[in-house]
Amino acid sequence: MIPLDPTPNLIDQVYARILDGITDRTLPPGHRIRQNELAERLGVSRQPVSHALHLLHRQGLVAESGRKGFEVTQLDPLRIRQLYEVRGAIDALAARLAAQRVKTDAAGRAHLEETLRAGRAIDKRTPLSRLIALDVDFHRAIYRLSGNPAIEEMIAPQWPHMRRSMATVLAELDYRQRAWTEHETIAAHILSGNAKAAEGSALAHALMAGRTTEERLKEPERAA
Repeated sequence: MIPLDPTPNLIDQVYARILDGITDRTLPPGHRIRQNELAERLGVSRQPVSHALHLLHRQGLVAESGRKGFEVTQLDPLRIRQLYEVRGAIDALAARLAAQRVKTDAAGRAHLEETLRAGRAIDKRTPLSRLIALDVDFHRAIYRLSGNPAIEEMIAPQWPHMRRSMATVLAELDYRQRAWTEHETIAAHILSGNAKAAEGSALAHALMAGRTTEERLKEPERAA
């Protein structure tokens, strides 16, 4: 059999680049995406851009706009809160399982500690894209330490929407500091093997993030 190319194919690369733009608001909600212009900026033909946009459309990240056009969708405050309610239950389970396994999974423990060290290094100059990546890395470390691969498999399709919602609040200096303080608390309970406390702090963190994001998203509506 012919060996597979280990590098991502062009459609995957274009998809990832557009998704990054949507996440860090280089392509803000309501932005009209012109396929020819985007293809030129990325230095590719129009075909991979078209395929990538259709993948993003199926995920609800872009919507059809005009003749063969797309625009970045708006974030729905209610939908985001609902996602965080579900994520809260999943994160709580993951934290509890991780605390139960932390003494027997040295690699998983080391990975969680590594994500904490990276998070402690953030400051007001840290780019938004980096903040989001570090936040995702922290939670994924807990999912992996839980020893239950179904957890990450279930949450993976929602990460694009979660990453967009993170951008809403992580742009604020006070919130990014508060978020990492809460991460430290969750991790401390996991690393000490306190499953009940880890479960409770993970649930509280997710629900607070959901409420905060929902409030931020509703602020333009109130202003209008």
